[in-house]
Amino acid sequence: MTERRFYVYFMTNYSRRVLYIGVTNDVERRIWEHRQGKGSEFAKTYHVDRLVYVEEYPTAPEAIAREKQLKGWKRVRKNALVAESNPKWEDLVPEENTPSS
Repeated sequence: MTERRFYVYFMTNYSRRVLYIGVTNDVERRIWEHRQGKGSEFAKTYHVDRLVYVEEYPTAPEAIAREKQLKGWKRVRKNALVAESNPKWEDLVPEENTPSS
């Protein structure tokens, strides 16, 4: 039996003016969906297409609890969390690494 993993992720846009926080069990697929404008009106509206932070959890309830916690943080604290592991805010899943269909 395959062990499922769950992820809390942060995405931003080119200007880094907005942060989107989400939960998924397949990061690459979810990033592709965001880049195609599917699944999130917020991400579509603000052109959120760059993955800048990811945390992994063994269960969906743990990931969802963390997502809720992070969404309650002030922006400066969220920025510090991203900068701690990704100081240049580089895209962790470049376009060429997302599924094409």
